[in-house]
Amino acid sequence: METPTPQKLLKSDNALLDWLQLARSENIGPLTFHHLLKRYGTAAQALEALPDLAAQGGLKRPLKITPRSEVAKELEAIHAFGAELLTLDDPLYPLLLRHIDSAPPVLTVKGRLDLLQQSLFAIVGARNASAMGKKMAHKLATELGQQGWVIASGLARGIDTAAHQGSLQKGTIAVLAGGIDHIYPQENEALYAKIAEEGVLVAESPFGTQPQATLFPKRNRIISGVSRCILVVEAALKSGSLITARCALDQGRDVFAIPGHPLDPRANGCNHLIKNGAILVETIQDIEHEISPTSPLQVQGNDNVYETPLPSSSLNTVRDLLNENLSFVPINVDEVIRECQLQASDVWVVLLEMEIAGRLERHPGGKVSLKEEWKNE
Repeated sequence: METPTPQKLLKSDNALLDWLQLARSENIGPLTFHHLLKRYGTAAQALEALPDLAAQGGLKRPLKITPRSEVAKELEAIHAFGAELLTLDDPLYPLLLRHIDSAPPVLTVKGRLDLLQQSLFAIVGARNASAMGKKMAHKLATELGQQGWVIASGLARGIDTAAHQGSLQKGTIAVLAGGIDHIYPQENEALYAKIAEEGVLVAESPFGTQPQATLFPKRNRIISGVSRCILVVEAALKSGSLITARCALDQGRDVFAIPGHPLDPRANGCNHLIKNGAILVETIQDIEHEISPTSPLQVQGNDNVYETPLPSSSLNTVRDLLNENLSFVPINVDEVIRECQLQASDVWVVLLEMEIAGRLERHPGGKVSLKEEWKNE
């Protein structure tokens, strides 16, 4: 089959390229993307509005909008690699992930895409896992697969590797921090290849992106976001696995954890989770007692339904009030709305402008602040 050229893609996949171009442009993270779609209805209309929004938000130079030719080249590379690009409105996009506030607008996927629609159970843990921890992860992944679960993890060495290996036969999903074409760690090259054939690879980062430290926390929210629940096998108190567990709790997922010896640092994270309400797991029966793949599905969070809110007052007044009341200390948006006595829709429009200009930083719990780098502006 002939590989599509960028020119052909421009003619046949305009809407897809609009989504990709918007998602790849400067200062457009997932939340900003969703707000733009809610306001403008389509990615094409949002792209047209970006320069004015950035200028209104205070950006003194032109916003860097990714060229159309560049995203066409990326889409061509994705297809040539044997992968696909899923947008948030694609029926194959993972259902539960669609409903988290920071759902990736686009995902690159390769393998058995049908697995994305099944009941997913995340298993994560330490890279420097003990032999017993890896054995436990492999055993539980195998048993969960036999019950009908598809296992999601992050392809890291240690617990992740054991979980993928234990679930490969029944179904496994590897969420990557870099681009879908980059294998990390390299020692998992053979496992990566097997998952590409028998499971499914998932990546939010653009094709060709090298894995780097800042991308792993973003990957972790996807591991928990696609899953109905998460099991932590071994984890230090300050670890990526605990970040994934916190994401799971924020997303309304059940968290399971295997207890360990208090003198083993790899057990401290799991013991901490159990103390704070995670479900203790010693055998598969502990999980069976709480949930099964056929349990009623509870969807929580953002529906990501794109509707266009209309401003109801002078945005210049709103801009002045927000510039006066926002600082470098995070504050809840609802508190800003009450303090300034403004319409919520107007506030969201101006916050969107500030985001695109690179002046606004978002924090957990619906809080925002000015970015530090704008102190001297």
